[in-house]
Amino acid sequence: MMEHKHRFELLKQLQEVDFVLIELNLFLDTHPGDMNALQQFNWYAQERARIAASYEQQYGPLTNFGHSLNQYPCGWDEGPWPWEI
Repeated sequence: MMEHKHRFELLKQLQEVDFVLIELNLFLDTHPGDMNALQQFNWYAQERARIAASYEQQYGPLTNFGHSLNQYPCGWDEGPWPWEI
């Protein structure tokens, strides 16, 4: 049960960081010279990569089509996939 809680927590963190990245992306579209926003965007992009790597190392790929690495023992037939949770 604890494993599922941790898995859900990592997915929640990814959703939160993705939301911030989308908002910062939209802001930077209209304010490309805002260095503070750009620094925030880069920090959250690195944070997203860290969280995603942690998730994938423990539970398998987050996405398909070669955007995520897959490693043994996490295989194609294991689930649930993130979009199934």
